[in-house]
Amino acid sequence: MGENDRVSSPELAPPRSTAGIVTVWVVALVAGIVVSVLAPDGWRSAGIALVLAGCLVLSFVVQLVGGRPHRFIQRMAISVAGSFLILGAVSLVVAIVAVFP
Repeated sequence: MGENDRVSSPELAPPRSTAGIVTVWVVALVAGIVVSVLAPDGWRSAGIALVLAGCLVLSFVVQLVGGRPHRFIQRMAISVAGSFLILGAVSLVVAIVAVFP
């Protein structure tokens, strides 16, 4: 009876992991827009590629700081794939604007 202090209750609801994923997506959107507006015409694609690389590193940092090993690969894949799609959409809008001024 005296060992009740050692017993811990299980975690019923794990903390949400969507905040880190959405953070990376927002950074991708903002950085993609900034690169599209500020970069010269010849350097936009290189800037977008650098933003995607930065989003990959940011995804690692955000997910490692969270300290949850469960579904780490899935969260990383969702973060990077979402960033890729967002930057692709930004690039598509820039291309359409360049064709139809």
